[in-house]
Amino acid sequence: MARGLGSCSIIVCSYSTIAWAASVHKGWHADMDYSKKASTGTAMGQTFNFLSALGDVAFAYAGHNVVVEIQCTIPSTPDKPSRKPMWQGVVLAYIVVAICYLPVAFIGYYVLGNAVDDNILITLEKPCWLIAMANIFVMVHVIGSYQIYAMPVFDMLETYLVKKLRFRPGLPLRLIARSLYCSQLDLVGIAVPFFGGLLGFFGGFAFAPTTYYLPCILWLKIKKPKTFSLSWFINWFCIIVGVHLTVFAPIGGLRSIIVNASTYKFFS
Repeated sequence: MARGLGSCSIIVCSYSTIAWAASVHKGWHADMDYSKKASTGTAMGQTFNFLSALGDVAFAYAGHNVVVEIQCTIPSTPDKPSRKPMWQGVVLAYIVVAICYLPVAFIGYYVLGNAVDDNILITLEKPCWLIAMANIFVMVHVIGSYQIYAMPVFDMLETYLVKKLRFRPGLPLRLIARSLYCSQLDLVGIAVPFFGGLLGFFGGFAFAPTTYYLPCILWLKIKKPKTFSLSWFINWFCIIVGVHLTVFAPIGGLRSIIVNASTYKFFS
């Protein structure tokens, strides 16, 4: 699993570097528009877009429940607890994410302004071979990382099939069950291409709780830091920000999906 995560990191660095390098190659134009963008042109539309964007950020910098499963596979002893290498890995992961994503955000916005699409690779059409290579990297990354993200779901699905429906455990069951599950989700993903809205919705609804405030609540309950200490303030700040993300980001994402649904066509 560690090797798989390392490979995913290399692939992420590759296609994100291509994204900002292609933006630099495209170059800046004097007529670039940096004004706020809203489908309705109203202050309300801009506000909802802002909320959806917060969900996008939460999605990009989110942790997930499979982190616990990864930590459980690391050898742990009283002298060398698994939380130490796990903490180092998490810090390194967020540094890599920042190195990959921040240049894309700043350089992409500087070069493309508010004309950039939810997927910057769609906006960057040239050089064609480089953009095609980046999309291949994205595809490989999604196929590989999806197996990690979906591992808890695979475990619950196979447990249900074996214990409740009395299927025989083994490789055939895993192959068939996981393939059917992935193919159905792929079909839904292709048929419903609300990329930006879905990122904002799930970033706030699903990822913000597990990343920004549930761990902080557990920390306060278990560690009980001194009231008004630095640790106390930091955790409460994350809790307040995370709760607001959970409430407001899905609203912006859902509104974006509803607006885009007016011109929606299957498999568009």
